[in-house]
Amino acid sequence: MGRFMITDRAMINRRTAIGGALVALSPLAFPGRAMAREKAEPCDFLVLLLKGLYQPVVHGPNLGLSVVDLNDGSYSRTKIYPVIGIPGHTNLNKAVGNFYVQFDGDLCAYQLPGGSFAMRFTGSDTHFVGDGHGGRFLEGTFELTILEATGIYRSLVGGHNRMVDKLHFLPPGDGSGGFDEYCFCFITETGHGEQSGL
Repeated sequence: MGRFMITDRAMINRRTAIGGALVALSPLAFPGRAMAREKAEPCDFLVLLLKGLYQPVVHGPNLGLSVVDLNDGSYSRTKIYPVIGIPGHTNLNKAVGNFYVQFDGDLCAYQLPGGSFAMRFTGSDTHFVGDGHGGRFLEGTFELTILEATGIYRSLVGGHNRMVDKLHFLPPGDGSGGFDEYCFCFITETGHGEQSGL
């Protein structure tokens, strides 16, 4: 399992620029989806940014999902920022929800305005890179399947998520120093990931 984080301010600015480019290019890369973003429902394509230090989940909320138990002691949490597809939320600098993940497991959950959804990690293509300070970055992509969803996200069940991730294992490098996340999530309904080349 892996994530996508960054602590260096120059890298954050670079990633923010990439996020802006994704927003600008999405109408070209995904025809017909720009108009859907203006509706009161999520479009069939979401881009979310997971960003920030992970904290252990002590008293997890009930997301209405049977697949995950956020109070079993296995989950950690970080913040979700909107990029594309969250109705009424366009400020890229304001968190809109929480991301919960098992670092020693294969499940995760997204808590967003209007509902929640759970996923399972199904594949990855990652590698480690030293950060020069005793920690290391886990970089690459993760593939996930959407198992369950509530509220306005119910149509995503059976869909796909590709994470483009850079998870910072903070010194001493074995993970005990904590995890800092920076990860773009490209979430589509069934089949859209393959059609769009994600």
